Amino acid sequence: MAIWNHLTHAAVAFREFIAPTYRPERHYMRGPGPACARRSNTLQARVTFH
Repeated sequence: MAIWNHLTHAAVAFREFIAPTYRPERHYMRGPGPACARRSNTLQARVTFH
């Protein structure tokens, strides 16, 4: 089974080398994430208390 896994991995790597399957929707950020929202909320809270 280990040989089959190596052969499959090599075939997939070779195919990706010849014809890469880049899909932009997998890498596209659709807006600010939750960390940005937390930062903006804490900044607004600091401004209102001062």
